[in-house]
Amino acid sequence: MKDREKQKNMVDVTVVLSPGGEEVRTQVEKGTSLEALARRFNEALPFWVLAARLDNRLREMDHPIEESCRVVFLDMRDPSANMIYQNSLSFIYLKAVQDVLGEVSVDIENSLNGGLFTEIRGPAPVTAEDIKAVERRMRELVEADLPFVRGSMSREEAVKKLSRGNHEEKLAMLQFSQVEKVPIYSLDGVPNFFYGIMVPSTGYIRHFELRKYRNGVLLRFPNQKKPNEIPPYRDDVKLYRAFGEAKRWGDLMGISYVAELNKVVADGRYKQVIQISEALHEKKIAQIADVIGKRGARLVLIAGPSSSGKTTFARRLCIQLRVLGIESLYMSTDDYFVERSQTPLDENGEPNFEDIDALDLKLFNNNMNDLLAGREVDLPTFDFLEGKKLFGRRISRLEKGQTIVMEGIHGLNRQLTSHIEDKEKFKIYISPFTQLSIDNHNRIPTTDARMLRRIVRDHQFRGYSAQRTIGQWPKVRAGEDKNIFPYNGEADMLFNSVHIYELAVLKKYAEPLLAAIGPEQTEYGEAVRMLKFLRFFQTIEDDSIIVNNSIIREFIGGSIFVD
Repeated sequence: MKDREKQKNMVDVTVVLSPGGEEVRTQVEKGTSLEALARRFNEALPFWVLAARLDNRLREMDHPIEESCRVVFLDMRDPSANMIYQNSLSFIYLKAVQDVLGEVSVDIENSLNGGLFTEIRGPAPVTAEDIKAVERRMRELVEADLPFVRGSMSREEAVKKLSRGNHEEKLAMLQFSQVEKVPIYSLDGVPNFFYGIMVPSTGYIRHFELRKYRNGVLLRFPNQKKPNEIPPYRDDVKLYRAFGEAKRWGDLMGISYVAELNKVVADGRYKQVIQISEALHEKKIAQIADVIGKRGARLVLIAGPSSSGKTTFARRLCIQLRVLGIESLYMSTDDYFVERSQTPLDENGEPNFEDIDALDLKLFNNNMNDLLAGREVDLPTFDFLEGKKLFGRRISRLEKGQTIVMEGIHGLNRQLTSHIEDKEKFKIYISPFTQLSIDNHNRIPTTDARMLRRIVRDHQFRGYSAQRTIGQWPKVRAGEDKNIFPYNGEADMLFNSVHIYELAVLKKYAEPLLAAIGPEQTEYGEAVRMLKFLRFFQTIEDDSIIVNNSIIREFIGGSIFVD
């Protein structure tokens, strides 16, 4: 009788040990947590499991299994799990700072140097010894394996609870957001709001380090490639300055947090913000053109990750160079792809167009040197339908004083221009360095802003669904990690292509595309996450004031530079 009753309480579960990995079928008793299920497979799991997708929905490890389902375990190699690790680590950091330094203000601002750049503001400057003490306290909290206790409450209840602490930015955010139920986590009795979920307990956070850095503190952790190691330290000083510039731009417009942007939208003052943001871009592009002119560089190489606005930036740079009397020849490295049959293959046996070996480097270097020497060159045009280069259509010669403006993802990689003299080159790294935050503890990852841009652009100009774009995103990111990010330190200048208002504009385009992804689709969990994220923003419905040469037009349509 007991066996029969027990069998009635059992459900079938298909377990995937890691995304794309081995499938195992098993049975569990109703109410079994995902954490308990993961323990069954400890020896077979490649890394520590941080969360899971239960029928395509992202779930915390304490979530109960109530019916037959498919479970995919997620570790640090998965972007969603990586963000969960960051959220949990950040909460431990905030608790340790409070325990060691008292009621000081902490801002978690942006990614930098293999971690997060943070600032601690208190009565006295934070010292290196203070940081060591905070790190010791963090390790004590991890050793204690304290639970992250999740609660869900109404917006009114959350406001009341957070009003007891130093949470002004969170309270302002809740005032304007469309969030009805607010997830509030507590760690050792200290409540806080985080956009995203947590691991079950502090004991899950095994690898991290703190470093005093300039006027702040770096909170460093493993990357997706090596989940059990802190990455080698590299001082991305140019990136630090770019984020600092983004912060100054936000201060100029009086917008550092989403609540401040929402108030501008609600009050109808967003048109002025759009105009100021566009003017800042134009001024920066003009400054870059001035530097190029003074140096006399004749090969300008522009590189950046997906959806950075490279095409619009390159075209606008050509215009600013012309203002200085410098004519430009605009080109793209895409025209130098090898023949389709020669394209290298990735680990799945598929063509890898993002690898540098997908380019005809010998022809590229020969063409550039011939142009720089004033010789006439038969430049290729790549036919993407036929998969081959076409010649005889673009016979070009570089006139005296003329500059080549070259756009392509490998522009900063020395291998691309290995046979061209360095004195001829000027390298520019472009990316939207998002400095806008939901509140002082919840930053907006640059990768999320770029993915929203790409979702909207892919639908507008390529007819792709949001499901397809999200599905391809991990592959895009892997290509960036290999081919773009390691070389940003090579840049002579960085250009921040973000517009502080842009998420309020992208929202009306992206929401229906994300909502079209159904629960039966693998990308559903990511779509739900992005939809929840967009609920923090008021929508700018009328974007007609955005000029036709704006970078944002490259994504929403109406650009004079993009067909």
